Amino acid sequence: MYRIMICEDDPKLAALLSGHLEKYGYAAVLAQDFARVMETFQESDPHLVLLDVNLPKYDGFYWCRQIRLVSKCPILFISARDGEMDQVMALEYGADDYITKPFHYEVVMAKIRSQLRRVYGEYAPAEQERVIAQGGLVLYPERLELYWQGSRVLLTKREALLVELLLKRYPRVVSRESMLEKLWDESFVDENTLNVNITRVRKKLQELGLESALETIRGTGYRLVLAGESGERL
Repeated sequence: MYRIMICEDDPKLAALLSGHLEKYGYAAVLAQDFARVMETFQESDPHLVLLDVNLPKYDGFYWCRQIRLVSKCPILFISARDGEMDQVMALEYGADDYITKPFHYEVVMAKIRSQLRRVYGEYAPAEQERVIAQGGLVLYPERLELYWQGSRVLLTKREALLVELLLKRYPRVVSRESMLEKLWDESFVDENTLNVNITRVRKKLQELGLESALETIRGTGYRLVLAGESGERL
C-alpha cells in the first residue's frame, strides 16, 4: 500500500484529503507537528508528499528543500498561492507539481496516481530487474516486493534495503553498523530509525507467515533464520 504524507495545517482540508486517499486505497500520514516535519517524513517513509506552502514555523519551500536532501520521492504542492513565482520556486526547489486551491479532489487523485506510476509503476524507467533469493524468500528490490511461498508484502525503500542486506549475507549475522551504513547511503538515520525499521521488517516477515525469521544477536546485529530456528525478539 502506498503511503502519502499530507503536510497541511488546515485540519478540515487535511481530513478531507486523507479521506479521499483512503477511499482510493492509499495510506494517509498526517503531519501534526509542523516544527518536526522531517521527523514525520523519516518515520513514515512515504512514497509521495502533499505539501502546502503556508505552514507554521517554516514554509513549504523550506521543507521541500529539506526532503530533497534525503529523498527523491514525488512532492506535490497544494496551495492557495497562485502566483507564477510561487510555482516557479516550488519547481526549482524540487517539487514535481503544483496544484492551486481550490481544487477538485479527483484532479489531485489523478496527479497522485500519475506520479506514483512514473516513479514506482508502469512508467518507471525500464532496466534489468534484480531478484535476490535465499531459502525460498524472494526480494524484488526495484518493486519493493517480498515473496514467500506465494504470499507477497510491499516494503518501504528502507525495509527493502535491510532485507536485501540480510539476504545477501544469509545465513551470516549483519551488524547494526553495516545496517546503519546501508541506510545512511540513502538518507540521514540514527539508532532509533534503525530500530523502527527493524521492527517493521519483522512485522512484514510475520505477515508472510515467517514468525521467527529475524533473529536478534545481542550486542552484534541480526540474521535471517529460514530453517525453523527460533529467534530472539527485538
